[in-house]
Amino acid sequence: MEQLIPLVHDELRRLAHRHMAGERVGHTLEATALVNEAFVRLIDVRQVKWQDRAHFFAMSSRLMRRILVDFARSKGYQKRGGGAQKVSFDEALVVATEPGQDLVALDDALNALAAFDVRKAQVVEMRFFGGLSVEETAEALNVSVDTVMRDWKLAKAWLYQQIRQEADE
Repeated sequence: MEQLIPLVHDELRRLAHRHMAGERVGHTLEATALVNEAFVRLIDVRQVKWQDRAHFFAMSSRLMRRILVDFARSKGYQKRGGGAQKVSFDEALVVATEPGQDLVALDDALNALAAFDVRKAQVVEMRFFGGLSVEETAEALNVSVDTVMRDWKLAKAWLYQQIRQEADE
């Protein structure tokens, strides 16, 4: 782990900043704390057989998302409210950039997608949260670039519909 930390720390901070960019102003968790918490959780994950760099960063991004969702839930944010703003899932987005997105609602929709189609949910996690390219995502999932593009388009449409439906309820 001592050898790994210097090699991946900058990239993990970039991922953490990307995740934090979608949080509300004044969030008490900072990017450094998010990286540190992700490292703690990565150390505890012993049974994972790391495939490659893309797999490591996809797992790291997933852990960061999980940490932020857990943090939001612990602060009393609920599925339909709790003072959080509604998520707008623009189909052209590749990376979350607007502050104030409701991570809990997006997480709920993504979990529903995973129950329906695991690979499509993984594509969204890797592209939207992890910032991986189409090629890196294809490599990490061991599928073709065309498959990733199809999954990405279908998953975005499905999530968009799910989030709109929840907002209407």
